[in-house]
Amino acid sequence: MLKLDNLLPIMQELINIESFSSLLHQCPNFFFTLRLVLLVSLIIILYKYFSTTSINSPPSPPKLPIIGNLHQLGLRPYRSLHALSRCHGPLMLLHFGSVPVLIVSCAETAREVLKTHDLIFCNRPKITVFGKLLYNYKDVSAAPYGEYWRQVKSLTVLHLLNNERVRSFRSVREEEIQLMINDINKQSLSSSSKEVNLSKMFMTLTNDVISRVALGRKYSDGEDGRMFKELVGEFMELLGSIYIGDYIPSLAWLSRVNGMDARLDKVAKKFDDFLEKVVQDHVVDHSSNDVFAAGTDTYSVIVWAMSELLRHPMMMKKLQNEVRGIVGNRKEIITEDDLVEMHYLKAVIKETLRLYPILPILIPRILTQDVKINGYDIKANTQVIVNLWGIARDPNYYGKPDEFEPERFVNSGINYKGNDFHYLPYGSGRRSCPAIQFTTVIIELALANVVQKFDWKLPTSAGGLDMTESKGLTMRKKSPLTAIAVPHRSSAC
Repeated sequence: MLKLDNLLPIMQELINIESFSSLLHQCPNFFFTLRLVLLVSLIIILYKYFSTTSINSPPSPPKLPIIGNLHQLGLRPYRSLHALSRCHGPLMLLHFGSVPVLIVSCAETAREVLKTHDLIFCNRPKITVFGKLLYNYKDVSAAPYGEYWRQVKSLTVLHLLNNERVRSFRSVREEEIQLMINDINKQSLSSSSKEVNLSKMFMTLTNDVISRVALGRKYSDGEDGRMFKELVGEFMELLGSIYIGDYIPSLAWLSRVNGMDARLDKVAKKFDDFLEKVVQDHVVDHSSNDVFAAGTDTYSVIVWAMSELLRHPMMMKKLQNEVRGIVGNRKEIITEDDLVEMHYLKAVIKETLRLYPILPILIPRILTQDVKINGYDIKANTQVIVNLWGIARDPNYYGKPDEFEPERFVNSGINYKGNDFHYLPYGSGRRSCPAIQFTTVIIELALANVVQKFDWKLPTSAGGLDMTESKGLTMRKKSPLTAIAVPHRSSAC
């Protein structure tokens, strides 16, 4: 390594007037300027050399010119980033185009980012897709950290999703659960195959609960219902899209050529037109978005849970025995009062959220000042992505991490509050999801009722159950889940 001590004689020689006295006598102005230029140049070179070599950056996989590491993301970035972390370590520095992005893939580093240094990591980068779809970053999930965000967060937590408000919607949840059970029962009795599209059933359930809570009425029937479901699906898919201009500004024009801009504008207008029909107040507009974001993809957790239970009949039977043992032969639906003692049910849901978190990677954050993490120097304006999907598969915390084993959460003190950094299905810190109770009670009620009221099996024509995930911001099952429902004899609807 070049030593500063070795360079001092050179610098002294450059400014040694006696060694250049004869030349100065002949052409003093020229040589004074030359020495000054050389001296300044050397100082600049030394500054850049030593300031660069003193930065201890995290490991980085090789990158390509212009695009950096964008080509390594794939259709399901959480899987690609997890694979990269196994080669380069749980803390990596990637480059998406010209933007440095820190990838966090272990619990210890997640604690540093989400708790120890939460304040300087809690801001959001300007993501064009979020800006276009979420009212120019007015949504609580996308708004920059500051006074506006604090006000909207307070509105969401204290007035829309607080415990008392969630309890006040109990009748809405139970009414919609009863309607879903009635529909499943009707299909199981009238259909020759008895097959039920559970993905559709659970999506209708969660959308109806959310629209009644946020908008005052349901949007599941007729043409309005069809358009609403399509709009929500496209909305969530676009939120998970990469806008190339965010990372390579010189290629922003591609989004106009490939139709991305037009698609974003179209969906944003359709969603705005829809909300205009049911919401008048401007602030409630944004809060309604927050309720949608909090619960729209709740249905996917129930779908994943039922998928795993159908793949593991012994676990399905164990859950049914617990639920039926608590409620007996009751024909009425299971209520929230019954859920308290259903410990295996809660373990099944926790394990489902470990393997299939609603958000497999947290929405990117941006660092507001330089910081040292795990001995590495992280510069301000670096974006940060926490890979929840990868963290939840750490063999240091979970034996057989890729297998569905609800028993690991039986008699466990792990909860959803974000204090156990190897288990963060709802995030942690200032930016954690405010809708934990809102979503959890829907999931528990729906799953408890469908396993208590019916016996389930896969169609014989299914072959194997396709567990592929779809692309997008959230983690949905790509193909619909269909199963055969047989009303349980002692709890027939």
